[in-house]
Amino acid sequence: MNIQKNIKLNGINISNDSSLILILGPCQLESLSHSIMIIETILNICEKHKLKFIFKSSFDKANRTSNSSIRGLGLDQGLKIFQELKAQFNVPILTDVHQPDQCELVAPHVDILQIPAFLCRQTDLILAAGETNKIVNIKKGQFLSANEMLQVAKKFESTGNNQVILTERGTSFGYNDLICDMRSLETLKKNGFPVILDATHSIQKPGGQGSKSGGEREFIEPLARAGTSLGLAGLFLETHEQPERAPSDGESMLHLDNLEPLLAKVVAIDKTVKSFQQ
Repeated sequence: MNIQKNIKLNGINISNDSSLILILGPCQLESLSHSIMIIETILNICEKHKLKFIFKSSFDKANRTSNSSIRGLGLDQGLKIFQELKAQFNVPILTDVHQPDQCELVAPHVDILQIPAFLCRQTDLILAAGETNKIVNIKKGQFLSANEMLQVAKKFESTGNNQVILTERGTSFGYNDLICDMRSLETLKKNGFPVILDATHSIQKPGGQGSKSGGEREFIEPLARAGTSLGLAGLFLETHEQPERAPSDGESMLHLDNLEPLLAKVVAIDKTVKSFQQ
């Protein structure tokens, strides 16, 4: 049996054997006030259910379908918002980096760096992220098998940093569609790496609306429940109070009003599954 790796962050254990962690937040940073509203709403839910979460949002969406799509607030404004959020809340923060030189700049302002799926084979980016000694979440490319992602993790660990998380977010299934192969989750767990299921991007339809991506929001909950039943380290769920008006990935974000009922279900599943592993 493979020994499951355990990453510690602010009293949170990130491991396939530990309680389910939650990575939650809107796709893009929209403003400081919007981020505060989202965090306060999620905090109320998590405190009620005795859960901890990691806040996720991106200062830049560098891989938009169209050149006219809104990319985000940018690095400078994004880092200022992260500083304000750190000052107000005791909540870990995760954000994307897209270029090697961003890693060192962003690392002091957040708790987890994230490598976007499209960039998971970029060696210089992977190594630069590893060299920050930060926890790094690497999203599996839609074009890669789970076995290939284990090689990406080894590339990262060559820096001497073993704090790597692997996230499944679907595999290309023909044009403009993704499918989540549950076998991938088990394969990613083989070497003990903490594995996250992104149940929101996995139901995305990349470029499915011509100038932007679509999605099938109704499948977020069944996919989250199914993935949790395998005994994962955590779930990644992008959420917004008005997904239909969000600047990016609105079709594949969970409505904030639906977050609490979903979390109650997946946490119950996680407790049951992991009680059999003890």
